[in-house]
Amino acid sequence: MHVIRQRAFARAGLVGNPSDGYFGKTISVVVRDFAAEVVLYPWDELEIVWSQEDQNRFRSIRDLSDDVQAHGYYGGVRLVKATIKKFYDYCRKREIALAADNFSIRYQSNIPRQVGLAGSSAIIVATLRGLCEFYGVAIDRRAMPSLALSVETEELGIPAGLQDRVAQVYEGATYMDFSRAAAEEVDGYTVGRYEPLDPTLLPPLYVAYDRSAAEPTEIPHNDLRRRFAAGDRAVLAAMQTFASLAERSRAAILSGDHAELARLMDENFDTRRSICALADKHVRMVEAARTAGASAKFAGSGGAIVGIYADEPMLDRMQSAFAAAGLNCEIVRLRFPPTH
Repeated sequence: MHVIRQRAFARAGLVGNPSDGYFGKTISVVVRDFAAEVVLYPWDELEIVWSQEDQNRFRSIRDLSDDVQAHGYYGGVRLVKATIKKFYDYCRKREIALAADNFSIRYQSNIPRQVGLAGSSAIIVATLRGLCEFYGVAIDRRAMPSLALSVETEELGIPAGLQDRVAQVYEGATYMDFSRAAAEEVDGYTVGRYEPLDPTLLPPLYVAYDRSAAEPTEIPHNDLRRRFAAGDRAVLAAMQTFASLAERSRAAILSGDHAELARLMDENFDTRRSICALADKHVRMVEAARTAGASAKFAGSGGAIVGIYADEPMLDRMQSAFAAAGLNCEIVRLRFPPTH
């Protein structure tokens, strides 16, 4: 029996977010310590196997309540199911004949949930990769993130942007231009301009997250999309600032100016804070990291932060600062394999 295994890594937004959903520009990196993996193998029927993360059995009513509080009402099975449907729609529209073979599919993920590290999109991208291998279908790499995005926005009605999917499809570090001027159509999807960056040019980076700061994606904190559409001047100006920060960060990375990159990342968070109502616990994570001397900003929607650190003693000071702020953060040093 041929067993297919595919995965997609977690993602941390270095700079520019959340402008990816607003014709902005961003730079993101993958976090290789965390990944979603799918396993497919031939089966008599098409079967989606429930993951341990989609539990429906609890020791008590309190455990059920705690699980909903931390993870929301929906797990990853709906993402896998919606991805399979979207893949089928993609192939049918393009008259790509699929073999009549069925399969069993299951997923597992060690990406911390609901802290802004793109765990949902990782499941989708890994599933798409598995389906492509199983059926022998090739999807243009530039179009793959847009197809992955459509799973959530079109099939499940979940608002999202392209940044996470681009980072997970391209891996490493990626500069993304989502401006109207950069947009083009590839394979029936609107795509931006995606530029892989040499990750060896990056300074030492960390991601810190607090599982207790997790929040379901269904809980909205801000109404940015409505304000953007209504022409809110503060939001429009912030989106332009985010895009400019990404452009300048790209130049800083290419020139090796790590101090400038750290300053720009800090400015990214400060700009976000000026237009958004942020959870107090998430803000305290950034402030604690900065007191230790590191740069810090949200890695995504909150619950995880990313920044530049100088050395191990700085990470130790950061851990102490987290504890002093009443935070239970885990710190991960980002790593990138050598490029060939």
